[in-house]
Amino acid sequence: MFEDEMIFEDNPSGDDIVFEGDADLSGGAFFPDDALFNGMPTFVMLFFVIVIGIFLFSIFKGISTWSKNEQSPRLSVKAKITGKRTNVQHHNSHAHEHHHSHTSTTYYVTFQFESTDRSEFTVSGSQYGKLAEGDEGILTFQGTRFLDFQRNLSEEHTDA
Repeated sequence: MFEDEMIFEDNPSGDDIVFEGDADLSGGAFFPDDALFNGMPTFVMLFFVIVIGIFLFSIFKGISTWSKNEQSPRLSVKAKITGKRTNVQHHNSHAHEHHHSHTSTTYYVTFQFESTDRSEFTVSGSQYGKLAEGDEGILTFQGTRFLDFQRNLSEEHTDA
């Protein structure tokens, strides 16, 4: 008997046909044996690996920045505020019949040092409101972290 040859025999019970030999039962027309069905588990696994990788990278980057800032010296230098800006992000979600909207604002202030170098720092909303372009004073920072800005009192206008 040849390897590719199929033998059909009656089942001893007489009900079914028994296939013997190298029958190709890989799916046929009803269950296609294509890349979509074979690759789906791999695609799903790859998707989760990428998502988890991005999440872990973000955590690592945050810890790395925090550690670098902690190891940096606290510096207090003369500086002038040369710019202010905000970044407003709107987040909307529509779950069932409920509409939820959330807005977050990040505040940035750019300082110019006596050396004409500039650095931009993220500040709180209350600090942002107290600072104005053109203000001069002493900037205190640690790495990329803004700590404080003390305006020169001699340059402020006071009513007498």
